[in-house]
Amino acid sequence: MDLDVDGNTALVTASSSGLGLASAAVLARQDANVAICGRDADRLETAREHVDSQGDGEVLAKQTDLTDPDQVSDLVATTAEAFGGIDHLVTSAGGPPSTTFLETSEREWYQAYDLLVMSVVWTVEEAHPHLLESDEGSIVCVTSRTVQEVADGLLLSNAVRRAVIGLVKTVSREFAPEIRANAVLPGTIETPRIEELIDARVENGTYEDYESGLEAMANDIPMGRIGDPEELGEVVAFLSSSHASFVTGVEVPIDGGLLRS
Repeated sequence: MDLDVDGNTALVTASSSGLGLASAAVLARQDANVAICGRDADRLETAREHVDSQGDGEVLAKQTDLTDPDQVSDLVATTAEAFGGIDHLVTSAGGPPSTTFLETSEREWYQAYDLLVMSVVWTVEEAHPHLLESDEGSIVCVTSRTVQEVADGLLLSNAVRRAVIGLVKTVSREFAPEIRANAVLPGTIETPRIEELIDARVENGTYEDYESGLEAMANDIPMGRIGDPEELGEVVAFLSSSHASFVTGVEVPIDGGLLRS
């Protein structure tokens, strides 16, 4: 499907791997100009090469710590200057550590809030003037299925990510009709984080091998498998495009039917 975003500019945060990278790659495949970022320079360069190979648009890669508001401001300004504006913003962030309530320190709460919430606040705040100037301004926030249904051991994700949903719903009304804002809720998707989790469980004997780990994680998913990152990227690209021009303020689960709510 041609999403008609060729020549548009998309800024995708936390995009050197995982769901952010998949979203950037799909947008690039639609010939959009794409700006990506990450903290690790080597991984970011590998991601830039991958995204650049997907389409005819230009790719900008900038090393950025999303928990530093000055670096976020610089990322947005550099993207707008390089491409003459920003049409689409996609926010993503790596997940906080697995933990339980009694194991979690006060400092870890603040770190999770900066990573998952304030990074979105700062990015949206900085990008807003550029999105407002676009004819197709859009925001898509990648969150988690845990905003609707908690997962054991993921206290910080369960509690903190819900603030992003409140933000999305609020700005979808405040920014309308010029800018649309939506969220996607990934379930179990084969990202590097899931791969690390399965490898760790293979190491401790929980799973016999990687493939049996994948099968075990898919047991509760009606589609019978875990997801591919680009399946999320396709939805993100659609929501960013004018083909979703009457869609705003929604939360879209991308989880193979795992959510029961």
